[in-house]
Amino acid sequence: MTDTNDVDTIWNLAEKIGFCMLTTKASGELRARPMAAHAERLESAFYFLTDVNGHKDEEIAQEPQVCLAFADSKGQKYVSVSGSAEINNDRDRIKELWSTPAKAWWESPDDPSIRVLKVTPSFAEYWDSPGTIVSYIKMAAAALSSTKPDMGNNEKVEM
Repeated sequence: MTDTNDVDTIWNLAEKIGFCMLTTKASGELRARPMAAHAERLESAFYFLTDVNGHKDEEIAQEPQVCLAFADSKGQKYVSVSGSAEINNDRDRIKELWSTPAKAWWESPDDPSIRVLKVTPSFAEYWDSPGTIVSYIKMAAAALSSTKPDMGNNEKVEM
């Protein structure tokens, strides 16, 4: 049974980090690209704005299983989310997700090439350590004492 605190940790870390690498599969090869994630905990979904002309849309249509990899390397916090993706043309959701960074790609939320990418998570794993400096100190102490360092929390979570 999954601990609700672990599920909350997944959502909290993903929301805090905000950006992730979306990995899709195409012709047997894995491909990742950075995406701005909109975590919707109550819907148990991650949303992204994407372009109808993007290759990821075609890849997801062929193989909907994806992975989202969130990383805060300075804070030593990481989240990997596996799930099923789908693309839709929900114009109301596009307007909800519209933000200033989207203007780098499209003029307005009314651009007909914008689509919504929804990822419904099924499984996740997180690593939450105390931070870079503390981690280095713990690794050095462990090396001197021939023990394994306590690098923080790592949990696998059914979503």
